[in-house]
Amino acid sequence: MAAVDDLSFDPWDPAFVSDPYPAYAELRERGRVIYFEPTRQWLVPRHADVSALLRDRRLGRTYQHRFTHEDFGRTEPPPEQEPFHTLNDHGMLDLEPPDHTRIRRLVSKAFTPRTVERLKPYVRRLAGELVDRLVREGGGDLLHDVAEPLPVAVIAEMLGIPEADRAPLRPWSADICGMYELNPSEQTAAKAVRASVEFSDYLRELIAERRKEPGEDLMSGLIAAHDEGDRLTEQELISTAVLLLNAGHEATVNATVNGWWTLFRHPEQLAALRADHSLVPSAVEELMRYDTPLQLFERWVLDDIEIDGTVVPRGAEIAMLFGSANHDPAVFAEPDRLDLARADNPHISFSAGIHYCIGAPLARIELAASMTALLERAPTLSLAAEPRRKPAFVIRGLEGLSVTV
Repeated sequence: MAAVDDLSFDPWDPAFVSDPYPAYAELRERGRVIYFEPTRQWLVPRHADVSALLRDRRLGRTYQHRFTHEDFGRTEPPPEQEPFHTLNDHGMLDLEPPDHTRIRRLVSKAFTPRTVERLKPYVRRLAGELVDRLVREGGGDLLHDVAEPLPVAVIAEMLGIPEADRAPLRPWSADICGMYELNPSEQTAAKAVRASVEFSDYLRELIAERRKEPGEDLMSGLIAAHDEGDRLTEQELISTAVLLLNAGHEATVNATVNGWWTLFRHPEQLAALRADHSLVPSAVEELMRYDTPLQLFERWVLDDIEIDGTVVPRGAEIAMLFGSANHDPAVFAEPDRLDLARADNPHISFSAGIHYCIGAPLARIELAASMTALLERAPTLSLAAEPRRKPAFVIRGLEGLSVTV
C-alpha cells in the first residue's frame, strides 16, 4: 500500500489547487491506489482504473440500499443536516439501482435529445446577447457577465422557472455544492442546509402551480412522466430539479472560465482557434480535459475490491481523480500539452457508467455557443488582470475572469 505523506497532494493548499497536475503525475508514478489519511479515502489516479471503477457495480454513490450506517461502519449525519441530506439523497446522482434506474428512466422521458436540440437557437441567441453586452461595456468579468448567466438561464428556462425568480438560484446552488468539497466545515454545512430548505420550499410551490396548470417546460414533463405506473414522488421531483440546476451549470461555468484562462496562457492555440472556428467542438473537449472542472468523484466500496494487489475493504471510500486521469500519458499523447485539434480524446470529465452526466449534450451546446459568440463578436478579447482561484478543489474554478475587448 502506498501513502502520500511525502507527496505534494494537498487539496487544501492554494498552490496545489492552483495547479494540481504535477502532484497527480507523482501519484500516478506512485501506484494505482493510494490511501490518503486526511480524508480516509483511497485515491485512484490512473485513467484505466478510474474508467473501469466508474462502471464497477461493487462501488456505489450510496450504500443505504444495502446497508445501514451502523452495518457499514459509518456514523449517521448530524440531525441538523437532515434538510441537505433529504434533498441530496433523493437525486439520481446519489442513488443506485433500482431507484437510480427508475428515476433516470423517468427523467429521460422528459429530458430527451430532441428537447435539448430544440434549445440550440435559444442558447445561441442568449450567448450572443450576453457577449454583445460585454462588448458594449468594453469588457468586464467573463464569469459574471457570460459564463454564469448562460447556463443558469438555460436550465431555468427548461424547468420553467420564471425570470423574476432566478436571482437566488446560483447562490443556492453554490451553497449546496459546498458540501461536495473534502471535509466541509460546520459553517459550510449550515449554509447548505439553509439553501436546501429555501430551494426546496420554492420548488414545492412551483410544482403545485405546474400540477394545476401544466406547461411545455421540463418541470411539467417531469410531473407527467410515468412508466408502468411509476411516477416521481414530490421529493424526487424537487431533488431532480435541484440536481439538474446544480449539475447543469456548475461544471459549465467552471469549464468556460477555466477554458478561457487556459487559452489566454496559450496564445498560439488561441490564435489557431481564432483563425479556424471549426476547431470549436474539439477545443471544447480539449479544454475540459486539460483543466477538468470536476476534479474528484467519490464512490463507496460495497464489496471488497482488489486494485493492483491492494484489497480496498467494504465500507471504504474511493476518490477517483478525474483531473489526473485526464492527464494520464498512458492514454493521452503529451497530456500536459494543450492541443485544441486533439482527435483522440477519451476524457472522463462527464463521468461514465450509469452516472454518466445526463446533461452532457446540453453542456456541450452551451460551451460551444459561448465560445463561438466570443470568437465572432469579441475577436480581440484579452485578459485584463490575473484571476484568483476559488479555494475549492473538487469543483474547481475561478473567483472571476476580468477581460477587455
